Amino acid sequence: MLVKLLRASLFPNPSTQICSCRVKRNCRLLLLNSCVSVINARTRLRVSAPTTLITMADQRPTLLRQPPPDPTKAPIENVLEVTELAVLGPNIFTNTRKPWHPPGARGIYGGSVIAMSLAAGQRTVPEDFAVHSCHCYFLLAGSSELPILFHVEKVRDGRSFATRTVQARQKGRCIFTTTISFVRQNSSGHPDSQVSHASPMPLGDDGKPLVPPPDDFADEPELLNQGPFQGHRIEVINKDTPHAHSKKTRQWVRARGKIAGGQQEHLNALAYVSDSYFIGTIGRIHRLWRFPFRPEDIPKLPEDVQKRVRMLNDWEGMGDPDEMADRPEIGMMVSLDHTIYFHEPWKVRADEWMLNEMESPWSGDGRGVVIQKIFSKDGTLLATCMQEGVVRLKDLPSVESKESKL
Repeated sequence: MLVKLLRASLFPNPSTQICSCRVKRNCRLLLLNSCVSVINARTRLRVSAPTTLITMADQRPTLLRQPPPDPTKAPIENVLEVTELAVLGPNIFTNTRKPWHPPGARGIYGGSVIAMSLAAGQRTVPEDFAVHSCHCYFLLAGSSELPILFHVEKVRDGRSFATRTVQARQKGRCIFTTTISFVRQNSSGHPDSQVSHASPMPLGDDGKPLVPPPDDFADEPELLNQGPFQGHRIEVINKDTPHAHSKKTRQWVRARGKIAGGQQEHLNALAYVSDSYFIGTIGRIHRLWRFPFRPEDIPKLPEDVQKRVRMLNDWEGMGDPDEMADRPEIGMMVSLDHTIYFHEPWKVRADEWMLNEMESPWSGDGRGVVIQKIFSKDGTLLATCMQEGVVRLKDLPSVESKESKL
């Protein structure tokens, strides 16, 4: 009975609004604490240490107490860990740790929701199945201060393919949804019976395939070396052409440390980083200003802030901000959908250098589309990704509004 009450309190009817005032805090505390022993006793609730439920009224970022980071795992494995909540229903998972909210963003980093949804879906298929495609929609901005519940639906289980849909919810509202297709390893037969081709590794200025940074690369700015992924400076190709669709951006990335888990952890990590700088490609190829102040106002800022702004602008391939005084300013840029095709899921090694190359075939009507290719350091095309997002410029103040302020 307690479990039924708990389930009803956490999963209200989607057609009704959640109102915390309807349930007294003390009653919910009593209910949840009574269920702790039940949950800890269930072997399908996979946790590595005794757990304590947190009430929704506490506004905590996780439903269960966050465990300390596991030092035997890479940082990205700790970031993307999900916990199964079988006591609440079949195929329900939650984030184990607080997701990252990028400074200035409307919500949490989209790549973390993609990757955790993939991790939850993977837990419901056999180990010899790996993801080959993932079609996602960002519906609402996610909060880093609330738990996320991942509901997995088993759509189909075949001999060669399995399909899952995953909904990520906060406070009963769906913030993200994805349909994931998995393929069984070696189900396509002998290589001689397959039709195969792949785009090659891009060439450098010398006409040879690009070479990754050294394994001991440590030139990343201090401001950017705190996340679970390490990256090299973004390079804009054909940056002097007036045709945005002819430009490309390239960046080498890899997960920090060594991923200790299985192949699924590498795929989760690739899904996570696939959202990095993605829709922002539109801003780079059009040279749009993205900071909350104009380039000409930089000299008025504190010296340490000026230094950071100049460093970030150059690191992202935009060059000297003093040369962007006449450039349009981004008013709104958010992702709408995201698709990943994993071409070689069993060859992904996310803790080794990977090259992403991005380009945009089109933007207009307040939206933009970006295509991304991800290569392994040996030139294997690991994945192709596509993303569409809202891209709006900030409205210029009218002459009348300027005069009224004077």
